[in-house]
Amino acid sequence: MSTSEGLSVGGRTGSNAGADNTAPVRLLVVDDAPIVAESLADHLAEEGFETATAASGEEALSILAAGEQEADGPGRAPRPFQVVLSDVSMPGMNGLELLGAIRERYEGVAVVMLTGYGTIESAIEALRRGAVDYLTKPIVDEELGVALERALRQQTGMAENQTLRAQRSDRYGLGSIVGRDHRMRRIYELIEAVAPSRTTVLMTGESGVGKSLIARAIHEHSPRKGGAFVEVSCGSIPETLLESELFGHVRGAFTGAHADKVGRFLAADGGTLFLDEINSAAPGMQLKLLRVLQERRFEPVGSTDTVEVDVRVILASNQPLEDLVADGRFRQDLYYRINVVKVECPPLRERVGDIPTLAEHFLGVYRDELGKAITGFDAGAMDLLRRYPYPGNVRELQNIVERAVVLCRGDEIRAGDLPETVRGERGDALLDAMHGVRADLGADQDETWTPMTLADALREPERRILLKALDANGWNRQDTAEQLGINRTTLYKKMKTYGIDDRMRHEAG
Repeated sequence: MSTSEGLSVGGRTGSNAGADNTAPVRLLVVDDAPIVAESLADHLAEEGFETATAASGEEALSILAAGEQEADGPGRAPRPFQVVLSDVSMPGMNGLELLGAIRERYEGVAVVMLTGYGTIESAIEALRRGAVDYLTKPIVDEELGVALERALRQQTGMAENQTLRAQRSDRYGLGSIVGRDHRMRRIYELIEAVAPSRTTVLMTGESGVGKSLIARAIHEHSPRKGGAFVEVSCGSIPETLLESELFGHVRGAFTGAHADKVGRFLAADGGTLFLDEINSAAPGMQLKLLRVLQERRFEPVGSTDTVEVDVRVILASNQPLEDLVADGRFRQDLYYRINVVKVECPPLRERVGDIPTLAEHFLGVYRDELGKAITGFDAGAMDLLRRYPYPGNVRELQNIVERAVVLCRGDEIRAGDLPETVRGERGDALLDAMHGVRADLGADQDETWTPMTLADALREPERRILLKALDANGWNRQDTAEQLGINRTTLYKKMKTYGIDDRMRHEAG
């Protein structure tokens, strides 16, 4: 395995875990070669994971069962394993049999398969049985990072499905989506209308509004719910790897292609493929996507063999694609091809009435997870939650409530349990920035209108929000990205677009 400088999977490294009071991810490495298992486990432990090893499938199941019972102390909830990395070829119970047992007994555990003798057939079989990914030894850190990030996203989704399944009959919710706002009810109706078909769905909305949950809901209410739900965040995968990630490659297709790799389209065959942040796809990739959406066929990188797939594709963008088309940054023919059914996801600040419902919902989730007896929010805390503008949308509210549950020492969450961004000067500064944006947008209503695109009109307000958020977080990029509900890569791109750097530290003030 090659050595990387700071493999960071979904922000879940050891240092990050300590900073946000989140326990490290528990990961089990299974391989009948102890040296291989311990080497990989040690490497991942250095990156902040809590690791354990097993030399067989049978031992792995025993360790997983013990993890369901373990706790950090009296009165604390168990801390089960979240991810398993398993070799395929092992004596006794092999990797595929272990995968089947995990899928049957531990719904909340994500599995990545490892092998030194990979074939397309075995990879497809592993993915169809429920594996998140399939890596060939020697393991390349960049591929491992992508696989673990995907595993953590899937594990989070599986855990949410377990916790929220009982709420599916709620008249105001659908699956793990919560909200009473009339626009959310319209989204529920759209989900129920489009789910039975194979129609392509395009979702738009800011980061953190819940587009992934809506895509999962469409899949779960469709005839394809027995197939795989495969999610790809196009914005988090380097452009050079995205084609291979989507369509796969054959051995020798490029430097580092040591074995055949199954792409996400083939992994989702018979199920649903969710392409998030499709707005970040490069022009060449857009053309390839157009072809596969029209013909349902493609060639893996480096291969002349055509692969046919039966996949329902759902796409999402956190930028208005109409503006990107007008600017020449997104293909018009692809836009018309994917804009069959459009779901517009409103930001949380525009559905304030849902904030108490969502806050109580997340309180219930983390109260049960942490084993705390918290009855609710006091009036002061709820008032602050209602007034906060949530640039990171529902994802930010979820993080705020999780933090409050962790810090709460009484039977109610009070204002002091909320982060400074919600109750203090930094929250006021961000609220002022949002108000300033609204003022700017309405300031010229009585003046002569200067023709411009919507993208151009929104550039300066977005730049001001970025500067305010950076200043409020002491120009810490990670904290700023988390508060805004975007990843660091997106933040860096936006800073570069707007010419923002450390020399402008005091411009926001």
